[in-house]
Amino acid sequence: MNQALDIFRSSGYCFSRNPVFLNSSRNSPAFLLHKQNFPQEHLAAPLFEKYRRLVCSKRAVNSKPFIPTESNSLCVEAETCDGADFSAVPHVQTLREFPKEELSEKVVMVRFDSKLLFQQLQERKIQCENAVSTIKYLHEAGAKVILISSWDADDENTMKIVRAESIAGALSSVLQVKVVPVKLVTTHIHSAKQESNIILLENLFQFKEEPANCKGFARLLSSGVDIFVNDAFSQSHRVLASTVAISRFCYASIAGFHFEAVLSQLKNITKTSQKPYVAIIGGGNLVEKAAALRLLVSICDGLVFVGNIAFQIMHALGLPLPMKLVEHGATEEALTLINSMKSRSRAVIVPKDFLCLNNLNPEKLEIFSADCLVDGWQPVDLGPESLEEIASLVSKCKKILWIGPVRFGLSHSDAGEASRLGAVVDRLRSQNNLETILVGKVACTTVLGSNLNYSVIENASVVWEFLKGRSLPGLMALDRSYPFDIKWDGVYDDPTRPLVVDVGSGNGLFLFGMAKKTKDLNFLGLEINGKLVNRCLERVLQTGMKNGYFIRTNATSTFRSIISSYPGELVLVSIQCPNPDFNKPEHRWEMVQRSLIEAIADLLALDGKVFLQSDIEGVAIRMKSEFVKYGKGKIMVMDESEDASCYQRQWLNENPFGVRSDWEQHVLDRGANMYRLLLSKPAIIAGSTCRG
Repeated sequence: MNQALDIFRSSGYCFSRNPVFLNSSRNSPAFLLHKQNFPQEHLAAPLFEKYRRLVCSKRAVNSKPFIPTESNSLCVEAETCDGADFSAVPHVQTLREFPKEELSEKVVMVRFDSKLLFQQLQERKIQCENAVSTIKYLHEAGAKVILISSWDADDENTMKIVRAESIAGALSSVLQVKVVPVKLVTTHIHSAKQESNIILLENLFQFKEEPANCKGFARLLSSGVDIFVNDAFSQSHRVLASTVAISRFCYASIAGFHFEAVLSQLKNITKTSQKPYVAIIGGGNLVEKAAALRLLVSICDGLVFVGNIAFQIMHALGLPLPMKLVEHGATEEALTLINSMKSRSRAVIVPKDFLCLNNLNPEKLEIFSADCLVDGWQPVDLGPESLEEIASLVSKCKKILWIGPVRFGLSHSDAGEASRLGAVVDRLRSQNNLETILVGKVACTTVLGSNLNYSVIENASVVWEFLKGRSLPGLMALDRSYPFDIKWDGVYDDPTRPLVVDVGSGNGLFLFGMAKKTKDLNFLGLEINGKLVNRCLERVLQTGMKNGYFIRTNATSTFRSIISSYPGELVLVSIQCPNPDFNKPEHRWEMVQRSLIEAIADLLALDGKVFLQSDIEGVAIRMKSEFVKYGKGKIMVMDESEDASCYQRQWLNENPFGVRSDWEQHVLDRGANMYRLLLSKPAIIAGSTCRG
């Protein structure tokens, strides 16, 4: 045909991935604990004012202090472990990366975090800017925005604003754009979409289909929607129709600004570039968190146990404790964790003393040594020696993670009060420029106050699931993407060669055959099925292929971001045998979409080709019409006169490349027809031999 096709008729394999190497250095500094003066920060809470007077007046402690020994203090040199490459966090497509011009006139559904925006409404502006920015950005880009969320009428933050009408009014004042509440009925959504306003659907909390991840409910939600934006990171650990199933029915599913920001903070937990790095771990349920704690042992130089989880470590170390403080079945896990810390030479701190409240007289406070807790007294916070030791350790750190509550017998009335440890951490952060990550509502409340110089993740459940190595469903439902700085020279031995892209590459047989036949081109497969991609990459490694690679992604929304960074020319795009059920709404995301066609039209080199084929004639006709419609006048169907022997009516008789995909071979073996079409991006359109 022409030069592009001649290349394929001429007639491999080396592959070099872009690995992230684990840092195996063992030269991180040792921790040396030094005594320092007990901090005297002001605390407004009456309970802790009594505590201050108690310490300052040096009231007698009725038992000797707990002194760590070699068996219960593992404070020696720690090794370095880089956790930057954590498999539970894939690269996902974000709103920041998505071409802004493609948002115009698109219907975009945003799953927002209701509690986060309620904080904005109540003037508690903790991390609310990104959530608001997502909605404003979409509206200003010309998108038709539909908001969805779930709010519990029993939630203390939403008691006064339960009705969607009230929330729509409040959001209107925050966004400075009219927000219109509508019922979850398709006709109402379509009529409201004609307005220039933002739409708020009714509360998803009232629909049982939402937590059931019901496909039919998600289809109703997404009716008429082009793009789904998830900005509710706090729900990432849950399987919901509004975060997981909905992604099946939109051609692009991407992360909003808030989602992206918190995801970055989540990844930062496993990064160890700032050393020493210590984790302060509170709360309880050690057995449920054991896997997560083992990961923290591997990436942190030291662990500080506070809250109820500290009792489990203390019990495993042999300290005498009232059995009511020991969790059932936790001892074995605690011993395993201690052995892991000892084998890795991790520093570990458990409380030396506690502030205790008398069960019979709540006005009476005493300080007890950790090994002499008395029945009738309830530990409510850390004692001065414990705080002194923790402060000494933290003062030598560059980075800390605080996850979970520090208090022990926390009553509801005390839930909003700052603890002494929170004041210590806040002071040290200011003095030492300490990188601090706060996880969980209690930890945030304990330390944060009005200070915004922290990394904050308010939902601890998401973080615990992440640290356990589990995939987050709400995250995994988003489109896969690659960072813009793809190291193409690590993928191909010569990244300047012309590129061939197979969209929906399946098991890769077409690309493997092409790459073997034509070694002066590079070949890239884009496939949404992760298992198939993994198999193809394994074969690439086994064969040492130099000119082939595969990426797991939804090419419909990521084609532009991936291919635009390639240094060579894009000379051929093939789309073969996509899902034939294009009339079914649940399959529309799998079909050729406008955003993909526009990206191909823009990025394809002059005289480049697009090869389309299907065993279903209707699918081939649809693909042709979509390319003609959305190709911006750049993509033309090649005229029959160019190679009349190859055409039967409008279809090619033969595959012009001489390499068949597995499905094409299967269709031909059973005697059925393949409907093939070749399109071109001609250098000169006017007066050419191309037709639309």
